[in-house]
Parts: sequence; C-alpha cells; structure tokens
Amino acid sequence: MSVAIVTGASRGLGEALATGLARAGWSLVVDGRDEVTLGAAVDRIRGQAAADARVVAVAGDITDLDHRHELTGAAFELGGLDLVVNNAGTLGASPLPSLADYPLGDLRVAFEVNVVAPLGLVQDALPLLLDAPHPRVLNITSDAAVEAYEGWGGYGAGKAALEHLGAVLAVEFPALTVWSVDPGDLRTAMHQAAFPGEDISDRPEPSSVVPTFLELIESSRPSGRYRASELVSTGAVA
Repeated sequence: MSVAIVTGASRGLGEALATGLARAGWSLVVDGRDEVTLGAAVDRIRGQAAADARVVAVAGDITDLDHRHELTGAAFELGGLDLVVNNAGTLGASPLPSLADYPLGDLRVAFEVNVVAPLGLVQDALPLLLDAPHPRVLNITSDAAVEAYEGWGGYGAGKAALEHLGAVLAVEFPALTVWSVDPGDLRTAMHQAAFPGEDISDRPEPSSVVPTFLELIESSRPSGRYRASELVSTGAVA
C-alpha cells in the first residue's frame, strides 16, 4: 500500500489530487487549516476511495513545526511514506500589489507558507521517504515562478524559490525524485482571489488535471519542472 501526505487538501487542487490518489488505492494523510472544512473534504474523499485506502485528516497550519511532525507521524502509523505533495500555499497580499507597494509583512508570511513550510515538511519526512523503494516529492508551482507578470512578484518569487529548493534536493538526494509541476490556471479559490470580482468560470476545474498528475506520480520521469498542459499535449507521461 502506497502512502502520501497531501497538504492543503480541504479544497481545490489539493482535494482533487487527494481524491484521485485515494481512488487509485493510495492511503493518505491530508491537512488543512480549518477542521470543519477539512472534515467535509475528507468525507468526500473517503466516499470515492478504494476499499483498502485509508484517509487520515490532521487539521493544522503547515507553518507550525508540531503540525508537520503530526503529519509525518500519521504517515508512519500508516506504514511508511512514498510521496509528499506540497500543495498548501497562499496567494499573499490581495488584490495583487506591485512590488513597490508590497507589504513586507505579508511577503514574509507568504514565504513562510510557500517556501519554508514545504521544505520543513520534506526535512521532517526524509527519513521515512528514503526508506521507500521510490520516494517522491511533488511541489505545486506556477508559471509565475518563471514568467514576469505585473502584480505577481511576491507569489512568483516564492514559487521560484520552491522550485530551486526542489532542484537542489534532487541533486543532494539522488534516490529522491522531486517534481515541480505547474497545473495551469484552474477554477480555485486562490485564483479567484487573484482576480477579485472577475468571472473565472472559463478556467477548468482542478479535477481536470488529476489524471495527468497521477500518471506522472506512477511514472519513471526524472526530477525536474513540468507543465501539466505539456505533459498532456506531448504524451510525455509514461
């Protein structure tokens, strides 16, 4: 039985990925900051899970050291850890400000959530991960990490840092596969917060990219940066 930690699984892409993994027979440790919202999501995930898949919910803030210990401890209780999905994140200041006006306190908070916490979870999880036959880390990134978009400097800088951390981890631990994957624009609460008051109903649902993510997770693709749209269009996931 494969085991994964999926952060930020109470809604959006995190819930969609957790649902897809559970349906495929993975046992999961999932988190979210709000216990009620997370509980409702877990009920939906369990409702679609394979018969032998277990789903453990641990509510809390990913920036908290003790919470990260709880996540890895729960994975240990499930029998080990094969995959960490660093999905939890924050947009930062909204509406999106220019860098000249970016509140530095908000930027520090965003980096804690988008950069420091994911690395902290990987640090805590490494002993378990490296005992797995095929240990994997999947970092959810964005095109804002590599493209210069007005107003996206704070968020994009954090995602760029996360991508670089992942690349270095893959060099430092050759047995560990580390993917940074840009899912593209999706119909999520975070994307709506980036465009307050605008209609984003033309964006695809998060569930639309789950098959591509699952194929990548089960593949032998090397560490690196990927766009979900390119993996689909080129048939590169194998």
